[in-house]
Amino acid sequence: MNEKLLEKKLREGAQKLKGIALKFNSHTFTGMPDRIVLLPGGIIKFVEVKSTGKKPTLIQVKRIEMLRRMGFDARVVDSPETLSEFLREVQNEI
Repeated sequence: MNEKLLEKKLREGAQKLKGIALKFNSHTFTGMPDRIVLLPGGIIKFVEVKSTGKKPTLIQVKRIEMLRRMGFDARVVDSPETLSEFLREVQNEI
């Protein structure tokens, strides 16, 4: 599945959970995940969206690891399955 469609489905899934999945651009700090997902209860998630079969770049991997070390949930969504898994986990946290 292509990245744009996965991003659309992520936005729709977040909306169904009463949250938002904002496009996240940091022009001065490269490699940050594509989306910051804000959910009820102050839940914040970082999501790097990739087309199926594509992998994050080395700098993206390093940024995801950095966010995780800081205690944030940061992950890669690269298929309908990983998107569904993410949305299920989030729903259980709300």
